[in-house]
Amino acid sequence: MAVGKRNKQAAANPTTTQATTLRHLWLAGLGLAVVARREALAGAGRAAGQVEALQRRVRDLASDARGNVVGGIENVRGQVEPKVVQFSAEVEARLAPVLDKLGLKGQRKPRAQRKGRKPAAKKAAPRRAPRKPAARRARKA
Repeated sequence: MAVGKRNKQAAANPTTTQATTLRHLWLAGLGLAVVARREALAGAGRAAGQVEALQRRVRDLASDARGNVVGGIENVRGQVEPKVVQFSAEVEARLAPVLDKLGLKGQRKPRAQRKGRKPAAKKAAPRRAPRKPAARRARKA
């Protein structure tokens, strides 16, 4: 294909403007639709990322709050249990003479002091023996 010579004067003169046609409007609309779609998808991705970050943050805060509550409960339990045991011993000591007079002293055994709970040890799963293949039987003809 032969290349035609261009007129240098026409290219250098920017005063010549092209008229806007329907094709220009159509291409501009297509470009606008592509940009809008791309931004909508990117916006949805950003929103999903923010939701995941917020969920992670809420999980972390809940875990911290749970840890604080459990720690506080263990602290209070450590302070209260000895006082309850002491109070129980005092009540039993004061009631001992009354129970003696009524003849009810020997019926009840004194309670042993409660110990704190220990976490349960995890049991190892028992290993199963491998299955033996079924015995082969001869077919009747």
